Amino acid sequence: MAEAAARSTAVLRGRHDFPEISGRIGAIVLDGRLPRHFWTAFFFCFLLVLVFLYSITYLISVGVGAYGIDIPVAWGTMISNFVWWIGIGHAGTLISAVLLLLRQPWRASINRFAEAMTLFAVAMAGLFPILHLGRPWFFYWLLPLPNTHMHWPQWRSPLVWDFAAISTYATVSLLFWYMGLLPDLAVLRDRAKSRAGQLFYGILALGWRGSAFHWARYQTVYFLMAALATPLVVSVHSIVALDFTFAITPGYHSTIFPPYFVAGALLSGFAMVLTIAIPLRWAFSVEDLITLKHMDNAGKLMIAAGMIVIYGYASEAFFAWYSGEPYERAMMWQRAFGPYAPLFWVMLACNCGALQLLWFRRVRLNMPLLFAIALVINIGMWLERYIIVVTGPSRDYLPSSWGEQSLTWLDFGILFGSVGTFFALVFLFIRILPAITIFEVEELAEEKAQAT
Repeated sequence: MAEAAARSTAVLRGRHDFPEISGRIGAIVLDGRLPRHFWTAFFFCFLLVLVFLYSITYLISVGVGAYGIDIPVAWGTMISNFVWWIGIGHAGTLISAVLLLLRQPWRASINRFAEAMTLFAVAMAGLFPILHLGRPWFFYWLLPLPNTHMHWPQWRSPLVWDFAAISTYATVSLLFWYMGLLPDLAVLRDRAKSRAGQLFYGILALGWRGSAFHWARYQTVYFLMAALATPLVVSVHSIVALDFTFAITPGYHSTIFPPYFVAGALLSGFAMVLTIAIPLRWAFSVEDLITLKHMDNAGKLMIAAGMIVIYGYASEAFFAWYSGEPYERAMMWQRAFGPYAPLFWVMLACNCGALQLLWFRRVRLNMPLLFAIALVINIGMWLERYIIVVTGPSRDYLPSSWGEQSLTWLDFGILFGSVGTFFALVFLFIRILPAITIFEVEELAEEKAQAT
């Protein structure tokens, strides 16, 4: 019993030395020590990449009406996908930056792939506003080129805010991720046996030698970048929430949206971290590096974020009633009992019902069950985004303008294609770069050895 409790509270299990840690993690990249069905899973994801490319080609050829948007519901799954993907990236920023500033040791084994997840999620998110334009070849109009375009087109457009948010988020996340990679790239450079590997990782390592001078500068810059990245956890999804809040539309015009969206982003982000981490630790036999402590802490953070989301649901319903505004009341009633009611109740079951299981420690330490809950919450968070996006415009102020959106094969092709593309990028990342931070795990092993 005591041994089981120790396993569930340890950030690093067993005794490790530096050559063993760098050898195990580096062998995945340098020697290609991959699980049996690694390439089979990648091939399945690659098929979804092809579906994604075909769907995008069809969309551009036929027009945005092909994926189900209409009047009055002019925002559909493209905007739902955008909000969902940009939210998934939030957990990577929280793990990499916020937990670093708080000196939390449990971030060490999961921060690398969480940061990579952020980059891939932001890349997916950035595609959808461009595809939603209808004429995506004019996306450069969103760029800050006032001398070229005279006055910047429509300062009040949410597309301009989204461009600023995504570009800032992607740039800071990329720099922070690459900074953390430098010591590990030098390890791969020194351990590579082929000349091509030495050149490839040597160029990426930027001449890192691991001297005291390098480490001093590295620590300073790394913490400064973490401090710079931390406000992004709040600011980016708040900007996305303002896309809705500024619209005078029932169901959109709400001051609670920014914190409500940020909490939802953290919930979906940590659900995706668990979706990646649980198979990763099992497939590569790194349960001693990514321990039950990581899973337990991620589950607790999901409870914290999820309860804020539930509070947001309750507040949205309460203020729709308390405001006395008939259109808000009608919209909320239609959301619960109208044409989108089945999706609404499934969303509540996923995000509210399944979440309550995480209060039990046995559930948080049961990997198959925790993985299933993470998948269910990811589905529920997409449904939440879709319901928010479509229910307001579908029940606007004029009953004569009411209408529903019909999902087409293209909606599902683009959604599942983007999911497949995301996981295909994750597979390639695991194969080319270390998915677990070598030097931070070595620091944990050294601290553990000194403590004992």
